[in-house]
Amino acid sequence: MKSTTYTPEFRAEAVKLVLAQGLTLEEAAQRILVPKGTLANWVSAAKRGTDPKAPPGSRSVAELEAEVTKLRKERAVERMEKEVLKKATAYFARESLPGTRS
Repeated sequence: MKSTTYTPEFRAEAVKLVLAQGLTLEEAAQRILVPKGTLANWVSAAKRGTDPKAPPGSRSVAELEAEVTKLRKERAVERMEKEVLKKATAYFARESLPGTRS
């Protein structure tokens, strides 16, 4: 059995035939001369947002964007907590100095 390597551009165009143009897997596979199973793998990977040729452990763009959003929210909370602690430290430092109490 011969193993054929397809370019990422070719795979993307093949997936567009099914997803954007509405062709069935059979029709698209016949049109571009690719096995139906191979095209089905490409389409399912595109729907999941993953690349079937990606190395194990790699994450999709959607997963990375979700993580970035989560980390930005956490960073904002930590900045706010830091500001509160600065103000509390200044307040208690002022209270502990002799002659500054009212």
